[in-house]
Amino acid sequence: MNNLINFLKTRRSTTAKAMNAGHIKESDLNDILACGIRVPDHGALNPWYLTVIKDNARFRIGKEILATEYVLNNPEATEEDIDFEKNRFLRASAVVAVLFKPVSHPKIPSWEMELSTGAVCSNILVAAQSLGYAAQWLTEWYSYNERMIKEVGGKPETDKLAGFIYIGNKEKEPVERRRPKIENVINFLTE
Repeated sequence: MNNLINFLKTRRSTTAKAMNAGHIKESDLNDILACGIRVPDHGALNPWYLTVIKDNARFRIGKEILATEYVLNNPEATEEDIDFEKNRFLRASAVVAVLFKPVSHPKIPSWEMELSTGAVCSNILVAAQSLGYAAQWLTEWYSYNERMIKEVGGKPETDKLAGFIYIGNKEKEPVERRRPKIENVINFLTE
């Protein structure tokens, strides 16, 4: 069987909780990002923007935004909760924030631009996993936070965070999860 097809049929995300920062080669990261932006994009509008969070920025954003904003929205948070949020990005070697940045166009609807942005997230995830890295696509509370959107280069009034792709090293191989049965999610029309 084709190696790519076999990989895609068995691909599995490693949760951010089950990864560690370890080391990611700069050349691998550049390849992952290059694959990420090689997506269907009707009109070549590039309605997305990537910000790679790595090195000290992971800690700074955790302290200045994740912990601070979490406390603002959860005043009853425990020190343990706050530490978890502050250290959230430290689990990965790099965290790629993918912004949806709609472009005004007379013929191409926003929905197609959103789909292209989702394809960027998927390509980054698959490219990282194909190189043997642990990777997970997350959209949690901070994906909807205005300070975070601004931090990664967006405008909260127009842009949305499609997600964060965590890339790191596996602490252990991920276990398989339940997958849909083909007959329940695919229909063939033949006439």
